[in-house]
Amino acid sequence: MKAIIHTGYGAPDLLKLREIATPSPKAGEIQIKVHATAVSSGDARMRRADPWIMKLIFGWKHLRSQVQGFVFSGVVSAVGEGVTKFAVGDEIYGTTGMRFGAHAEYLVLPADGVIAPKPTGISHEEAAAVPFGGNTALYFLRQAGIASGQRVLIYGGSGAIGTAAVQIAKYFGAHVTTVSSGRNANLMRSLGADEVIDYTVEDFANRGVRYDVILDTVGKADFGKAIASLTPNGRFALAAAGLGGTIKAVLNKRAIAGVMKETADDLAFFNDLIEAGKFKAVIDRSYPLEDIAEAHAHVDTGHKVGNVVIRVT
Repeated sequence: MKAIIHTGYGAPDLLKLREIATPSPKAGEIQIKVHATAVSSGDARMRRADPWIMKLIFGWKHLRSQVQGFVFSGVVSAVGEGVTKFAVGDEIYGTTGMRFGAHAEYLVLPADGVIAPKPTGISHEEAAAVPFGGNTALYFLRQAGIASGQRVLIYGGSGAIGTAAVQIAKYFGAHVTTVSSGRNANLMRSLGADEVIDYTVEDFANRGVRYDVILDTVGKADFGKAIASLTPNGRFALAAAGLGGTIKAVLNKRAIAGVMKETADDLAFFNDLIEAGKFKAVIDRSYPLEDIAEAHAHVDTGHKVGNVVIRVT
């Protein structure tokens, strides 16, 4: 099968298209024919080893699991012994977690992993654009205690996590303010944002508004200003914290950082929202698998809007 191999940490051109053996499912596993995947900011950071301490965990010279990719949408192509949850031909989507492997034509995962039936009425490309931003935003908003009637600030509203967070916060009944560039203001409002702050002309902290939840989706919000802009019981969630931000969060009880946790139930949550017309994945660009280096380069600019999707089949 064709797969994208991570040959070393650094530039996108270190990702190479190769022919490798097609994996077969063992007992309790399913084989998935991948139709679509995505390149997220998480994939790009993993490719670069940002922060460098990732090398101690995932491999010093290159990723031990050389096929990257966290998210997928596809069709079950084979099942291992004992699998009853899914059958050959089922359309599914989900995430691989730290097993990676989605940037390939086939993928093998445990049947009890973070996998769900693909929502009806959307394409595989649209489905692949849901789990990274959606699950991340949902996790951190829940950790911050999202509730109806709150004032919520989404810092970096136009990325994969941000576009999901705006819709999720609105679903929970919050008054949503986003920080993004002015050129994305109409998109933010179309997703449910009540207010949009253009960071190129205004600092959110200068408004004197206090928020119950501030979610930084891009790792660029000033930590001190964010904490000072919270209500007495407010929480600051860092969904894209680097090493420095994580340490600050550990030392401040009003801040939340760390590794996001996700379950198949989270995907079921999005299935319900999507099929009710209350959530949509935003796609910036779509690339064929062989052009994945170009997709990474676009993500590296930091100016993508929503998700960058990869067409595999």
